[in-house]
Amino acid sequence: MSDAQSDGGDCTDHRTAVTEPEVEALVRGICFKTGPPRALGVELEWLIHELRAPQLPVTPERLETVYAALRSVPLRSPLTVEPGGQLELSSPPAASLMECIGTVSADLDSVRAVLATEGLGLVGIGHDPWHTPRRFLHEPRYDAMETCLDRTGPAGRHMMCASASVQVCVDAGHEEPGPLGHARRWWLAHQLGAVLVAAFANSPLIGREPTGWQSSRQLMWLEIGAGRAGAPPLDGEPRAAWARHVLDSPVMCVRRDSGPWDVPEGLTFREWTRSRSPRPPTRADLEYHLTTLFPPVRPRGHLELRMIDAQPGDDGWIVPLAVTAALFDDPQAAETAYRSVKPLAERALNLPAPHNPLWTDAARLGLADPELREAADVCFAAALEALPRIGATAEITEAVAAYRDRYVARSRCPADDLLDRLGGGDPPPHRPGRTGGTPTAHGKDIRT
Repeated sequence: MSDAQSDGGDCTDHRTAVTEPEVEALVRGICFKTGPPRALGVELEWLIHELRAPQLPVTPERLETVYAALRSVPLRSPLTVEPGGQLELSSPPAASLMECIGTVSADLDSVRAVLATEGLGLVGIGHDPWHTPRRFLHEPRYDAMETCLDRTGPAGRHMMCASASVQVCVDAGHEEPGPLGHARRWWLAHQLGAVLVAAFANSPLIGREPTGWQSSRQLMWLEIGAGRAGAPPLDGEPRAAWARHVLDSPVMCVRRDSGPWDVPEGLTFREWTRSRSPRPPTRADLEYHLTTLFPPVRPRGHLELRMIDAQPGDDGWIVPLAVTAALFDDPQAAETAYRSVKPLAERALNLPAPHNPLWTDAARLGLADPELREAADVCFAAALEALPRIGATAEITEAVAAYRDRYVARSRCPADDLLDRLGGGDPPPHRPGRTGGTPTAHGKDIRT
């Protein structure tokens, strides 16, 4: 997840009740802020493991100690804690790819230095391969979320407490049609998203055993269900489609100023505005409701692409960030990406992501799927041509080329490395350093 960590704060804000038409107007206004693409961001979730033996669980007491120490470290990227104790860094909006990489890399260096004093390190894997989900944060938000998600099975607890991701944030785009238009970018994000799932799948293990899926993290999102983790249909204007989706999605909780929050079953926000029970919904309730929806592409003024597994190594996150930035913000690369994924859209059967055959195959097979591999090859080639045009350094371009050669050209993804190394025992730890699956360029540090 990448919503702001919040227990609801002051529930007295925005007390005026909202009507159904007002909700639709508000959602249209706040979720798509169109204009020329200018800013880029990334949100990085990490598992925290013991450096000496990552298969051993980190106690809550040690996590509390290290997070207390991190609160005193000056960082440009806000640091938040996920329900299972995962660490998340969310970059400030950057004017360029290299600015984004430079800011986050410096913050990660500071974070790792503090963790190392406690014998801990950051690990980039889409789902914890060793540990069962357990909650670190006990707050009203997560109590309600757990109660809500438990109704559909255990996948919710896995998502909350054992998953990690690389989430790339791009601007919504122009009002005008074309490669950088918001309607095209919205469509592209949902079709290209399946290629990104397959190319960067990195979570084939749960409970030390293969699941049969290259991205078990994506499997968890599938099992949570369309009401909480699905996208709207793509056969309409994006603002209208998203507004309908928000209104017709189930309410996770009704917050209270004191005591446990209500967790209604089957109550949509649309029904809440009509029934006005257990109390009339307010604008604050709407804003909170938006943070409880976890589609693969979440409009938050910008577009938040949420489908990429956390990547191995210190700098593994840089390649998906660079590839995605190039394919969205360079007009020529965006047009190439659009054309490459258009044939794949037929496999979605007009069903919203991720609950369609295209996304399911991407999560289960990765780049072993021939059509997804072909699209990935075209998209990586387009990104490599575009990266110099958007200001990427030679080291970043070389890192993307190395990833293409190591994985895309061989119909592989980082999940295959974990499965290869399993060998009947535990997967090896991804220790800090430029080794293993880390995409480096001839051993050089690829950061600014």
